Amino acid sequence: MGKRFIIAGGGTGGHIFPAIAIAQMLRKISPDSSFLFVGAKGKMEMEKVPQAGFEIEGLTIAGFNRSSLIKNIGLPIKLIQSFIQVSRIFKKFKPDAVIGVGGYSSFPVLRFAQSKGIPTFIHESNSFAGKSNQMLGKNATKIFTATDGMELFFPKDKICVSGNPVRSSIINHKVSIEEGLNHFGLDKNKKTIFSVGGSLGAQSINEAILKNLHFFENGNVQLIWQTGKSFYNQALEKCKGFENIVVKDFITQMEYAYAAADVVISRSGAMAVSELCIVGKPVFFVPFPFAAENHQMVNAKKIVEKNAALVMEDKDALEKLIPEVFELLNNNELQNKLKQNISKLGILNADEIIANQILDIIK
Repeated sequence: MGKRFIIAGGGTGGHIFPAIAIAQMLRKISPDSSFLFVGAKGKMEMEKVPQAGFEIEGLTIAGFNRSSLIKNIGLPIKLIQSFIQVSRIFKKFKPDAVIGVGGYSSFPVLRFAQSKGIPTFIHESNSFAGKSNQMLGKNATKIFTATDGMELFFPKDKICVSGNPVRSSIINHKVSIEEGLNHFGLDKNKKTIFSVGGSLGAQSINEAILKNLHFFENGNVQLIWQTGKSFYNQALEKCKGFENIVVKDFITQMEYAYAAADVVISRSGAMAVSELCIVGKPVFFVPFPFAAENHQMVNAKKIVEKNAALVMEDKDALEKLIPEVFELLNNNELQNKLKQNISKLGILNADEIIANQILDIIK
């Protein structure tokens, strides 16, 4: 008989896509199992999870606002409301196990499960554990981490270094460079940069490209530019007449963009890093400086220390990013070294490792 799983968390693609990958693998191994996702109302999981074919319930909850303390006044009330909502969800669904992937909506769900003695599993996708996961880790059944060295945050005997579950469309893709370029209507005889700012976009990267559009004026270098929704119209307007620049607010079939790219510019959220390790592309990371505990810089440095990527601080991006990306584009020796080193870091079966261990523990 199949088990019943609640999967909690979200907020960004870095939490949502691993959660979906874990659920898909659990369903593949144990087809009779039932799944319910729990996220935060108004966040992107409320859209992405149903698109993947899973049910989701939304909590009335918000995260701690680091930039404006006054905005946190209503947090205790929202937390109490969320625990009441979680209690109702558990009574109705009756889970056998609960999996948390990070994000503030995971906290009340896993805390409630732990208070009821229900097995809880955590997946920590970053190299610096989030506060919610740190607090929940003490009483978790098992903790899956993207990288080694996580004993700083969690009990050593509960850790399994699994890597990050990456979308199967990226792991299994067979898209050639030519197919990738054709997908975007680009020239196979020209070098291509792919700029991706994460699921929500990246202001500093976008502004750096906008300021340095003159680098693309002669048309010898092509750009695939994922801007995020808020920057899309501005970028589209400024790039009129540039046949060598493709502007998208969001790219669903990322495998085509990765295949087309010679060099990638990216934030260093957990999933971006994991995907780039698997596709093995030379990358310039620009970590988001306001990520909790500056975890994006920690993620990037883990790769840079292995001579597998380059990194630039967000504050330097406007002036330096595009000139230095063009230097990398013209340095084939460095590109090859980065490709070889980053490719060694990709873990292809993280979802399988996680799903098998969970099913083995709760059988």
